[in-house]
Amino acid sequence: MAEEVIARRRRQQEPTGQPRRIPSQQRGRERFEKILAVASDLIEKNGSDALKMSEIVEKAKLSFGALYQYFPDKTSIIRTLAERFNEQGRQCVADELAKVRDPDSLRISLGVIADEYYAFFRREPVMRDIWHATHTDKLLQQVDAEDMEFHAQALHSVLKQLWPKRPETELLAIARLTMQLLAAAVRYAVSLDEKEGAQAITLFKKMQVADIGRLLG
Repeated sequence: MAEEVIARRRRQQEPTGQPRRIPSQQRGRERFEKILAVASDLIEKNGSDALKMSEIVEKAKLSFGALYQYFPDKTSIIRTLAERFNEQGRQCVADELAKVRDPDSLRISLGVIADEYYAFFRREPVMRDIWHATHTDKLLQQVDAEDMEFHAQALHSVLKQLWPKRPETELLAIARLTMQLLAAAVRYAVSLDEKEGAQAITLFKKMQVADIGRLLG
């Protein structure tokens, strides 16, 4: 019995990367949002690696108890911010893919998605840092994987409409690879200065997004 209690306590102390709870009352929501706003400011200033719970407490003028009531660790804060940014990206992808009617409009829509993501990360330096964190932190890699799969499934649905006779496994593989390559291109482009980054995105669109129609005939 004692061993079970100890094991349970250890599990509770292990970082989960998840917020403890989402508040429903107004006062709680205000605190929740204040914590995220302060964390965003600190990440923009110092990077996510340097984010400290003690700094959030100081800047937000909250007690440690109030902070830990919602977030058990900094990973859970970064995850919440990442998921919010991902929602914006998903809406962009959904809006553009809804316009696809043929291979040519697919090429155009994928190009717009690449442009929009590039512009988004240029506008949001906090998100650039958080996006990097979702690739290096094991607890956050699931967030990135789930987001990539969401985009891949959305593209897969479009490919099925355009090429209904092709095997679904083939179309899904193409959808997943396309979205991975698009994300990699944007990630590379935002690591460059603005002019070079824009040129890289333009080159990517010429090299990659036009190939789906040729590949599937």
